[in-house]
Amino acid sequence: MTIVSRRTLLRGSLAAGLAGPALFAAESARAAGPIVKPLPPELFNVFGTNAETRWESLRGTGYHTPIDRFFVRNHTSTPLIDHRTWRLDVHGSGVRRPLRLSYADLRALPAREVSAFIECTGNGRSFFTSQQGQTVSGTAWKLGAVGVARWRGVPLSRVLGLAGVKREAVDVMPVGLDAEWVDGSVNRGHVRRPLPIAKALDDVLLAYEMNGEPLPPDHGFPVRVVVPSWIGIASIKWVGSIEVSSEPLSSPWDTNYYRLFGPSYPAEGSAPLTEQVVKSAFELPFPATVGAGPQQLTGRSWSGGGRIRRVEVTTDGTTWRRATPHGAAGRDGWLRWSVPWRPEPGTYQLRARAVDEHGHTQPEQTEFNRLGYLFDAVVRHPVTVV
Repeated sequence: MTIVSRRTLLRGSLAAGLAGPALFAAESARAAGPIVKPLPPELFNVFGTNAETRWESLRGTGYHTPIDRFFVRNHTSTPLIDHRTWRLDVHGSGVRRPLRLSYADLRALPAREVSAFIECTGNGRSFFTSQQGQTVSGTAWKLGAVGVARWRGVPLSRVLGLAGVKREAVDVMPVGLDAEWVDGSVNRGHVRRPLPIAKALDDVLLAYEMNGEPLPPDHGFPVRVVVPSWIGIASIKWVGSIEVSSEPLSSPWDTNYYRLFGPSYPAEGSAPLTEQVVKSAFELPFPATVGAGPQQLTGRSWSGGGRIRRVEVTTDGTTWRRATPHGAAGRDGWLRWSVPWRPEPGTYQLRARAVDEHGHTQPEQTEFNRLGYLFDAVVRHPVTVV
């Protein structure tokens, strides 16, 4: 694997017929920084290595989140990897035949396309503090650390099949090629997190395209893992190796992090987190200022536990109205919705809550955990009408 300059990456991509808007963005981005693509303030709130989508920028954009406004979650900086020298190594005690695939090898395999959301586990973290008065650590996301894309790639199960998965295999651990992450004074190594073999053989994708284009650098070029409906850390970007083991595997990302820690949990924390929770968001600035008179409130709801079946909205804190769905609810995506509103001048707190097909809903309060994961409570969205 070779880390290359932005100019070299583009030149090689053009030669291979892979160039597209997502790759050209790399050349026009800032010369230095942890994120490659432009981050205009009307599209993003930036938190160092991370960039949160502004929900108002999604209004009218359709079901899939445009690449130019898809959120970015990095531990370090986005690496620029030459797809011509990139290799994927599949190895470990759980396979019969260690495997090495090139980018061309992977793209030659039968492909599959899925529409799925990827969401940071800490999405909504800031509301532990602003709504519940609790101190948590981590990036103070509102609700913009989520996006739905159309991912195309090779089912992980097919690649594991080529390597000959043994019956006794229990865990599969993809490892990213971004720089090793240092937390304080502790080097945690490359980002990695094990998947149970049953999940790895189910619906996990090794994706090389996003919304019909080659993956942009910030979103995992040349290849990333996509684990539908699970917490975002499971969807390792810039994957370079996959260990398949006949013994349980672990990493800091399922022991030190991505468990629930706090007074309601054992000292070692909860079990490692898997599925995402139910959330809803308005396509409005936070806070928002709007004009008086008739208008349509729009938003989206999603769940890691199943399709959204119902969304309700209140503008007065008392009366809940059923929102009108727009399009079908995706199994691993979201439901777009709207509700009419005719406000008078004043201040309001809008709220939306959703229920998925298995009855999971949004509570009034999320149980506290110190790392601020899985905030699923109904968010109070402040709006001033003038």
